[in-house]
Amino acid sequence: MIETGIEIFCRKRPSWAKQRRMGLLCNQASVNSRLIHSRFLVDEAFPGQLRAVFSPQHGMFGEKQDNMEESGHELDLHLGIPVFSLYERKRAPSRDQLDLIDLFVIDLQDVGTRVYTYIWTMLLAMKACMENGVAVAVLDRPNPLGGKEVEGNILEEQLHSFVGMAPLPMRHGLTMGELANMFKSLLCPNLELHVVRMKGWKRNMLFPETGLPWVLPSPNMPAFETALVYPGQVILEGTNLSEGRGTTRPFEIFGAPYMDTRKICQELGRFRGCILREQFFEPTFNKWHHKRCRGFQVHVSDTNAFRPYRFTLALLSCVARIHPEDFSWTPPPYEYEFEKMPADLIIGSKMIRKAVEQGADIKQLDRILEQQEMTFRAERQKWMLYSEGQSLS
Repeated sequence: MIETGIEIFCRKRPSWAKQRRMGLLCNQASVNSRLIHSRFLVDEAFPGQLRAVFSPQHGMFGEKQDNMEESGHELDLHLGIPVFSLYERKRAPSRDQLDLIDLFVIDLQDVGTRVYTYIWTMLLAMKACMENGVAVAVLDRPNPLGGKEVEGNILEEQLHSFVGMAPLPMRHGLTMGELANMFKSLLCPNLELHVVRMKGWKRNMLFPETGLPWVLPSPNMPAFETALVYPGQVILEGTNLSEGRGTTRPFEIFGAPYMDTRKICQELGRFRGCILREQFFEPTFNKWHHKRCRGFQVHVSDTNAFRPYRFTLALLSCVARIHPEDFSWTPPPYEYEFEKMPADLIIGSKMIRKAVEQGADIKQLDRILEQQEMTFRAERQKWMLYSEGQSLS
């Protein structure tokens, strides 16, 4: 089993953390290997220093189900300190909140996908801390998808939003600590940043190999299998296909009342690394709620071969060809963007979205994807903290 940043931080109690008033950005998945919550661990290791807790999207305990469901501020009943929501109008800590602390500590479990908003909450907090003279410490955790693979086009600057504020592909293969290094280099040069590295994590590790317990980091990320398909299936949020919200296996299950599953199977064929099993369902909330959807569950049969981003682009091209009158992209708003198409923000490229809309063969997009993936693989080397075969920590 690996040792995460929170465990090392509390065990070593580094000198740069002593005597500093702390704020902790965390949620329900911020636990150690014995499932003890990070705020209790920090409070015990640094008595009297934890002055505030901050929560990301979905709330401190992941109780908010959907996008743009804001959380309010509250009081931690155990520690008697304020809990400030960073998923509200500004989505960044205010000057008044930062006046309470000297060190902003971040302990969040990411899922390795550019649109997952926790990394952008981290970036906004880093910027606010830099402006207000507050130091930041990132307690690193595994990327559940490992640190080897990169997939997807690089986000275009004109499509920056709360699901992307820096030039990342959809599957970036970096940890939160490595992303923090990238953000400091590109966007927060004057920030005092400390990254507490993990011990024992290797880039070729998927989450089950870490030996750590899976605690759902958000309400619709119930299992590691969900994270495997998410870098592609999240695109469905920008369409009128159900991405499975309102079922017990969101993102793995998908469909719509109009979907012809027989034709989809014939058109899409057998995609490398996964099996599509026909699945009909009725979402209990969100798109097509209480209506019978025809669709599938994606079963990943080979994690090394499966490319989730390419899979979903191929799927949507297929649906657009078979159901030109029924398929559509959803209109704004999406994650506080009220003008741009949600699918453009998610995909990060209008050109790719339009190619999918016209039923393009995924092979036509491969050259673009491969070139940008190669560029990012080379670029990310400067921020990486772990090697493929062994931890550099």
